[in-house]
Amino acid sequence: MNFDFNAVIQAIPYLFGTGMTFTLTLTLAAASMGLVLGTLLAVMRLSPYRLVSVPAGIYVNTLRSIPLLLVIFWFYFLMPYIGAWVTGASRPINIGAYKSAIITFTLFEAAYFCEIMRAGIQSVSRGQMAAGLAIGLTYRQAMQSIILPQAVRNMLPSLVTRVIILFQDTSLVYVLSLTDFLGAGAKIGQRDGRLVELYLFVALVYWVICFSASRVVKFLERRTRVAR
Repeated sequence: MNFDFNAVIQAIPYLFGTGMTFTLTLTLAAASMGLVLGTLLAVMRLSPYRLVSVPAGIYVNTLRSIPLLLVIFWFYFLMPYIGAWVTGASRPINIGAYKSAIITFTLFEAAYFCEIMRAGIQSVSRGQMAAGLAIGLTYRQAMQSIILPQAVRNMLPSLVTRVIILFQDTSLVYVLSLTDFLGAGAKIGQRDGRLVELYLFVALVYWVICFSASRVVKFLERRTRVAR
């Protein structure tokens, strides 16, 4: 009965100018760097050499078995002391909340991107790699020019789905006192005593963005089936 939409209108500049900007920045940074690291891990996991594949497998399985919130806590609180021990510094290394968030999300998402990439690479016929090697390409050249382009097309819907999940998970940065979109709404709501209005608006924005992205995933799935 006391719903005040004006509280939402007045908060929009801060919500999008500060909160959504941080959320999108973290999502894009973690997704891009995580995809690069995940691709490297996927190639390592598919390597015939156990010295390469086993460490990559341990990393991926470990990160996928731990909640993201714990990884954020461990990195933020323990890494400064581990860094000081490695470098021999007398005081903990100052990493900061922002860098900790980007590094943590990158390392965590890389484990999931790795499995998506590995499945995409394995979806390409092995005969194509053999054909590439037969015409004189090295393993690396065949992977870059033949296998990966087809693998990316096959796994593009899964990659977009993972980015949507990453976008939602950025709200966990509240434990580092960083202001993402949800955190911005919570701050304004607590300040003005309008938590219901702000939380409802934030939820609506998340729904619109994620639902729209899910439609993109459906479109990509249809295009992938046609290409096949």
